Amino acid sequence: SVPRCYLNKQLATMRVLKGDPAELSCTVSKDNVTGTWFKDGLKLTSMDGVVFEKKGLVHKLIINKAEDIHAGKYRFEGGDVKTEASIFVEDPPQVDKVLLKNLTSVPVVAKAREGVKLQIPFEGRGPIRATWLKDRMELGDDTRIRVDKTDTCTTLSISSCDRRDCGDYKVRLKNDSGVLEINLKLMVIDKPQPPAGPIKIVESSVNNITIQWKPPKDDGGKPVQRYLVERQQVGRNDWETLGETPRSCTSFTTSKVEEEMSYYFRVRATNAEGTSDALESGEVKVAGKASPGAPDPPEIVSASRDTITIIWKAPCKTGTSQIMGYIVQKRKKGTVTWLPVTKVPVKDKKLKVTSLKKGVQYEFRVAAVNAAGTGQPSDPSEPAFAWDPTKSPGQVQDLKVSSSDSTSVTLTWNKPEVQDGNDVKGYEVEMRPCNSLSWTKCCTLPAESTSCRVPGLQAREKLLLRVRALSDSGPGEASELEACAEPAAPMVSPRFLIDDTVKRFLVIKAGNPIRVNIPFEGSPELVVTWLKDGLPLPSRAAVSTEDGSTQLLLRAAEFSDSGTYTVELGDGLRKRETFSFQVQITDIPQPPGAIRLEENVPNTVTVTWDPSASEQWEKNLYYTVLKRESQKGLWHVLGDLIYNNKFTFTRVVPGRDYYFRVVAKNDLGASDPSETVQPWRIWKKKAEFRVKAQKYRGVNQNQPPRFLVPLKPHVVVTGSECHMSCAVGGHPPPKITWYKDSRDLSRDPNYFCTNDFGVCSLVVLGVTKQDEGEYMVEASNEVGRAFSRAFLAIKGNS
Repeated sequence: SVPRCYLNKQLATMRVLKGDPAELSCTVSKDNVTGTWFKDGLKLTSMDGVVFEKKGLVHKLIINKAEDIHAGKYRFEGGDVKTEASIFVEDPPQVDKVLLKNLTSVPVVAKAREGVKLQIPFEGRGPIRATWLKDRMELGDDTRIRVDKTDTCTTLSISSCDRRDCGDYKVRLKNDSGVLEINLKLMVIDKPQPPAGPIKIVESSVNNITIQWKPPKDDGGKPVQRYLVERQQVGRNDWETLGETPRSCTSFTTSKVEEEMSYYFRVRATNAEGTSDALESGEVKVAGKASPGAPDPPEIVSASRDTITIIWKAPCKTGTSQIMGYIVQKRKKGTVTWLPVTKVPVKDKKLKVTSLKKGVQYEFRVAAVNAAGTGQPSDPSEPAFAWDPTKSPGQVQDLKVSSSDSTSVTLTWNKPEVQDGNDVKGYEVEMRPCNSLSWTKCCTLPAESTSCRVPGLQAREKLLLRVRALSDSGPGEASELEACAEPAAPMVSPRFLIDDTVKRFLVIKAGNPIRVNIPFEGSPELVVTWLKDGLPLPSRAAVSTEDGSTQLLLRAAEFSDSGTYTVELGDGLRKRETFSFQVQITDIPQPPGAIRLEENVPNTVTVTWDPSASEQWEKNLYYTVLKRESQKGLWHVLGDLIYNNKFTFTRVVPGRDYYFRVVAKNDLGASDPSETVQPWRIWKKKAEFRVKAQKYRGVNQNQPPRFLVPLKPHVVVTGSECHMSCAVGGHPPPKITWYKDSRDLSRDPNYFCTNDFGVCSLVVLGVTKQDEGEYMVEASNEVGRAFSRAFLAIKGNS
């Protein structure tokens, strides 16, 4: 019999932009087929802009420039085959490219209180809906704004612009073929708003006033160029212009004021569009003459045999005029008479006082001077000796609180380092409360004493104590500490305070920090020791211990940091406590090595691969093996949790191409894959079966075909496989033929057919939408024929 003609490739529905070329093509199995084309059920013999073409097995319908008349359903018929598809001609909204570029790149500028009209012409299949949006809100008509639209144009009109109209606008043009969105910016320029207030009086004196303001919150879209400053005397109507400042300066000082008079001030901002409304101040009264307040006590900077250097700060209250200088006075400690140090005020805030007597303690005070006179003097400075620092004794060593109770503190220290010709003659101990600046002498001790009990304290009172050595050259530099009168802490045995926040096993990714905080308690002060695997920590490790906790920090973990860490607490009385925890450093695995494929058993493939380099440090490493059946198909998992380097895949279909990949995994994630480059295939082998018919006497065993198990409908996802099967009986064994939509599939390479002792299967490889339809299997022998049908439905992969 003559083989039937069938389709190798069907027509495919397509969408094309108006004006673009379009092409429908199909492929048949015979070269001598003469095809006929139909559009919307009518036979096509000729059509403007349409060309019919046949090259070998391929039949084409070519449209050079798609127009609306070319949209419709097309059908090709030839021989035993028929296929159809549709062409949709799209005509979405469009705007001239030059106009579109100008609209989107250059803002539209309008002046306040003037009208603006934004007009956008467009093309496209109607009806086209035009929508204007500002700040994502659709604009509608109101007293100022109007939106108009014709078949070819849309317009936004604003009758009187103001600064509220500034912003981002969007025009959305939409029809049944698509959407076009145009983003544009409107800028409205105006004079600035008034400067931001209030006006502050920064300085007010007998001679001048300094005012300050802030820039306007809205500059009108143009930068501020300058500020205009005016003044009005209280009780008068006229304003006097004082001057102007550049835009970078928001303060102004005027000397056009009179003592004890009151004024109003106002400021206006100016830009290229005009001058703003004014920001006005409240009533400002010019102060009368007033002297400065008292500065803080001066501080001693340094001393020598006959000089002492002091410094001080300006007083908080400077009076009504600028400070012109300072009066400096001195007195010997224990006297009441203050003597001037200089004949005229000192302009600087630092002075070296000379002509002092060696070994004498002096106090100093200062007073500020302005146009109103001399202000109140400061409190006295700390007493200071005039002495040669190169010959004074050094600081006492290791000053500390050795014990305390609720009413006293006991200090101990070591002698200072001995300097030539300057032996220590004794010690001076002083104290002061934390809320006071005055030191009180507690006692003077002989040179042999290196401890002192300070009694008469309040319970839990905090105070500062200092000790200085004394010699013939004067006192040495003091050593100072803070102390508190409180009972000694009770003895508490060392103990770790372990809760759920402290983990005994940590898994850290390489490169991340290791930060472990261990809380504990114990008294007196404990000695904390850290170890790793019984040895001292590496030099990269940082340990900090304070307030009942100790912390280990490694800023970037390395694989060598894995191990057992131990914290040891000791109280010096042979009482020790330890706590240990494990740290495992890991990382996302490195990829496996090269993949090898072998067919050790017929119709199977054994996949082996070189191990990942991460196996050296990762105990929980395993592998996943995946396969796909085309270069662009989906990957499917064949085996997971594989802890060796070998896997055998048994369900190999002969004649099909396979690609394999292997991925290394651990708790942190998966490595990059290692993949095969060339496909793996087992070739089909046609098996020959010879059935020796048995001879029967007198009984006819022939039976017509019948379906023991019929075909069933299937619903599968695009890209997957479909297995359709049935069971057939009959004698002689029936011949099996598969059809799709009446087309014989026997020689179609996209389908794989088998018949194993009456169990008939059809495998559809890589299902597409074109595979949807009715499938039929025919069983026939010399006695009769039987048929079974089922429908295959395809759904998208979503």
